[in-house]
Amino acid sequence: MPFGLIAIILAAKMIYAYIRVSTDKQTVENQRFELRKFAAERGIAIDKWVSETVSGTKAAKDRKLGGLLRKMRKGDTLVISEISRLGRNLMQIMGILNLCMGKETKVLTVKERYELGNNINSQILAFAFGLSAQIERDLISQRTKEGLARRKAEGKRLGREKGQRNTHYKLDKKAALIRQMLADGKSKAAICRRVKCSYVTLTRHLERRGQ
Repeated sequence: MPFGLIAIILAAKMIYAYIRVSTDKQTVENQRFELRKFAAERGIAIDKWVSETVSGTKAAKDRKLGGLLRKMRKGDTLVISEISRLGRNLMQIMGILNLCMGKETKVLTVKERYELGNNINSQILAFAFGLSAQIERDLISQRTKEGLARRKAEGKRLGREKGQRNTHYKLDKKAALIRQMLADGKSKAAICRRVKCSYVTLTRHLERRGQ
C-alpha cells in the first residue's frame, strides 16, 4: 500500500456512536433511532456503533466504552443520545469528558444538543450540566428516602403486602412465543435457550398458565 494512502487512512476522522442501556429489559433500538436521525440532520455518517447493557455506575475502563475511548484519536467524534449514557455521577462523567478533550476529540449529544470539544467553553458547559445531573439524581434519591420515611411513620407497610402475589413475571411478555414453540413441538430445553431462562423458571411459567 502506498505511503500516501496509509497516511490518508491514518488521518481519517472517525465518527463513533455509543449506546448504553442499564438492563436487558431496556432496548438499544430507541437510542439507535435517535442517533441515526441526528446523524442525518447533521449530514454526518457514523462509522462504527458500540452498544452494551451495563450499569452506568461501572467504571468506563470495565465497559466497552473504555475500549472505545482508548481507540479514539485526535479529530474523532463520539455521538451519544444524552450525557447520562457516559456515567451516573459527576466525577465519572467529568473524567470521561476530560479524557476526550485531552485527546482533542469531540462529543455530541442528541437530546441536550451539546457539542463539546477541547476549549474552555466546553469545559465550563460540561461541568455545569454534569453538576446539574448529579444534583438531579441526589434530589430524586432524597425524595424517595423521604417518601419511604413518611410512609413508615404513617404506619404503612413498605413493599408488597404480606401474602400478596406478584402479578408480573419474567416470561409474561414472551408467553405467545412460548405457546407457539410448544405447538410446534419444541422441547423445553430449546424454549429455555430461545427465551434465555432457566428450566425451573419455564416450568413455573407453564404451571401458572396451565400448560
